[in-house]
Amino acid sequence: MAESKRDYYEVLGVGKDADAAAIKKAYRVLAKKYHPDMNPGDKEAEKKFKEASEAYAVLSDPDKRRQYDQFGHSAFEGGAGGAGGFGGFDFNSADFSDIFGDIFGDLFGGGGARRGRASNSPMKGANIRKSIRITFEEAVFGCQKELDLILKDSCTACGGTGAKPGTSPETCPKCGGKGQVVYTSQSFFGTVQNVQTCPNCGGSGKVIKEKCSACAGTGYTSSKKKIQVSIPAGIDNGQSVRIREKGEPGANGGPRGDLLVEVNVSRHPIFQRQDVHIFSTVPISFAQAALGGDIRVPTVDGEVIYTVKPGTKTDTKVRLKGKGVPSLRNPQVRGDHYVTLVIQTPEKLSAEAKEALRQFDMLTGNTLNQNKEGEEPKGKAKKKGFMDKVKEAFDE
Repeated sequence: MAESKRDYYEVLGVGKDADAAAIKKAYRVLAKKYHPDMNPGDKEAEKKFKEASEAYAVLSDPDKRRQYDQFGHSAFEGGAGGAGGFGGFDFNSADFSDIFGDIFGDLFGGGGARRGRASNSPMKGANIRKSIRITFEEAVFGCQKELDLILKDSCTACGGTGAKPGTSPETCPKCGGKGQVVYTSQSFFGTVQNVQTCPNCGGSGKVIKEKCSACAGTGYTSSKKKIQVSIPAGIDNGQSVRIREKGEPGANGGPRGDLLVEVNVSRHPIFQRQDVHIFSTVPISFAQAALGGDIRVPTVDGEVIYTVKPGTKTDTKVRLKGKGVPSLRNPQVRGDHYVTLVIQTPEKLSAEAKEALRQFDMLTGNTLNQNKEGEEPKGKAKKKGFMDKVKEAFDE
């Protein structure tokens, strides 16, 4: 009875505002989980599969879903057009095949009229993946590298057929040269056809009775080759360079695959990279920070002269425009180099240097008043300034 049925949205685990894609995705998960072929002899799984299929059959059809949203299960009870429960759905009908054909074609290797591409049709060869390591500077400006690879080529003795010279491959008797065989079985939906690669010929549609001795019937021979790899300026760690048709040979006359070269960039002792920008830290003395002046700043282009402004504070960040990394899309456009200026505090000072600093403190008025014993006078002490902190650091 209708009262015993669960809500179709609840069965699929979706909300009433779910779109067609969400409903299909939810059913795909349940169908794969509870399909009788995946759970032989499990009555509970079969029951859940039927329940999910019934829910999907209604909610995937805009007209049926509209009726269900308005009248519930009673919309399909009785009458010529009613579903009459789950048994009322004709799983062998064209409409129902359209609903489920694509799902079960993906899940079980083909269903109904769905067929994959013939195994003996031209297919592109597999890609080859290799990795190389380059320096930070090579990544910034680009470079040329050379790889030693073992690559396959068509056998010159048999012309790539794999058959002994003077003979030819023959049509596979099992698949008739199609490269695929069709297995028919009966399931809940009626007759289901599963298309699989022919086990006799491996999908080539041909069988070799006498193999070529030069390539052992594979049709290929391997040799060591040197491949030039052009690394573009601005490439980053983990990115790859694709070299067309330097991969594995294709099958049945298909093109070769590609060579994918992954780039690993070594760390730099000074520079750090973020996108197209470079960051580094440069130490300066207290005198340079206080008085200003020219300093040498290392960049990927070499040292550049930067003029420090008088009174510069520690951790000041300056920008060297156009001294960063070139853009991969446009090598003429470069990022910036950001330099953090850090005031260095000397760890060891001579007596003369210490006395000079004390005189400096007195002249700038940053020193604390002290009594003869070197103790601070009673009462409110003068607030410590920047130079007091510098002096304390020097004394420590």
